[in-house]
Formats: sequence, structure tokens, C-alpha cells
Amino acid sequence: MSEVRRSRLRVVPFAPGIGADVEGVDVRHIGESDFVEVLAAWHAHGVLRFRGQSLDKDGLIAFSERFGELDQAPVNISGKPWIPTHPQLAVMSNVISAGAPIGSLGYGEAVWHTDMSYKEVTPSAAILYGVEVTEVGGETGFVNMYRAYDTLPPGLRAEIAGRSIKHDASRNSAGELRKGFAPNQDPRRAPGAVHPIVIEHPVTRRPALFLGRRPGASVVDMAPEQSESLLDSLWAHATDETEAWFQRWQVGDLLIWDNRCVMHKRTAFDPSLRRYLLRTQIKGARPQAAPCLVE
Repeated sequence: MSEVRRSRLRVVPFAPGIGADVEGVDVRHIGESDFVEVLAAWHAHGVLRFRGQSLDKDGLIAFSERFGELDQAPVNISGKPWIPTHPQLAVMSNVISAGAPIGSLGYGEAVWHTDMSYKEVTPSAAILYGVEVTEVGGETGFVNMYRAYDTLPPGLRAEIAGRSIKHDASRNSAGELRKGFAPNQDPRRAPGAVHPIVIEHPVTRRPALFLGRRPGASVVDMAPEQSESLLDSLWAHATDETEAWFQRWQVGDLLIWDNRCVMHKRTAFDPSLRRYLLRTQIKGARPQAAPCLVE
């Protein structure tokens, strides 16, 4: 009689309200039953971390594809993929080679944001893998947008019921003007998609704040002064860093976060240090409005 192999997978939450370590697995060899558990843990915790992984580019793509179809990575400043042989992979790095960057975002701070909120269809998830990391700086922070909505003061919740935000497409999360866009001083006239402020997660059916990124945003059909005041209040509430969790990277760390209910940021780091991470992005859908119950 053959011996039945028992799974060693363990899900260990690492912060109240957000995130969990998945221990005892090599992501290259996760069986179907274990992956069902991983998927459930991801929906429950928003962020999952797998430490001590050893992945090549094809392995990272193969694992990422288990969560859904992949987007093509954003092109570099010359309009080409960062890795031509693997166009699904984005490179996040400050390294300069032959006078040109080999990746995006450099070494500065990337502000709190939801990925690609300025597009009509936004990604469901992103996966980030640490190849070269810094011991200090370059941390990735996460906040729970379910919690942000659930804990809104009643007056603020009433104020956003049924409202939408226009998301500026002209700049990235490091504040850099994207190629082909002109500077714009009026957020109401900025290019970009319009999405509900409160969305419903398509799997959990829970409501979550969907704020995108602060610079360049505007509340639709609201005077600029009122829009700025409302957004300031929402952002102050949602990005309370006493409620955030920050990932301090180790080589071999693999993170996946749910772009529909989690916002993230990156802290700055010493430009003399090398940082090199690979990133994939899972295709999603257009965010859908959640019922806003006004108390």
C-alpha cells in the first residue's frame, strides 16, 4: 500500500487585518489541493508572502499564471519590453547599465497607490520576486482597503455614496510624467479612467475603497476645493500607517497582493545600493460599484 504524502503548507498571518506567510512550500511544485488553500488564503488576507523561493524567469511566469492570465509588462522608456524574451516580466531596479536604467522606479519613494487605476480595466493582482534587495530601505508597504471602508466615519461614508474618482494617467507612482503625456494642472481635465470610490470585490463580495493614487485625482461632479478636501480626508484615513504592514525584503521573497482590496507603496533607499526585483501582473476586470449603505 503506497504512503499518502501529507502537505506541509501552513498559513501564518503576520499582521492584524492584512497579510500572511505561506510556509512549507516550494511554489514550483504546489499541488492542486494546496493551491486551492493558497487561493483561499490570498482572498482572506490580501497579501501572501512565500520566503526562500528559488525561481528563474520561466518559473515565476508559470506560478503567476496559476492566478490568471498575465498582462504584458509596461514597456521601458524606449518603448520596448524590459526583458524581450519574457515580455510578461517587469523589472523594478535602480541599476544603470551602459548609461541606461535596466528597470523602472529607480530608488525614490513610490507613493501609496493601486496599480493601473487610471485604466478602464485594472489588474486583479501583482506578484513581486526579490532577486537583489537592500537591507535598509526599499520596503513595500500595504494597507487593507476593506478595513479602510469598514471603519469610515458615518458622515464620510455618506459623502462618498455613489461617487466616482477620475484617475490621472499622465504620471506613474514615482511622480514621473509618462512618455507621450503633457503636464496638466487641472485634475478634472487629466486623461484617465473614472471608477467608483467604493467597489465590490468580485470574489469576496466585500466593499473596498478604491482610491488609485492621490496626485492628479479628482472626484467627479464636485468643485475642485470640495474634491481636494474630500480626497484629503479619505487618504488620511486609508493610509494610516499604524494600520499598515511593511515588507522588509530578503532574497527569494515572493509576494502576491490583491490589487482590488490592497494599496501599496515603496520607501526610498540608498541609490548606491543595488535592487533588482521581477514583477508580473494578473489581468483583471473593470471595477464595479458596491452598494453604499448610508448610516
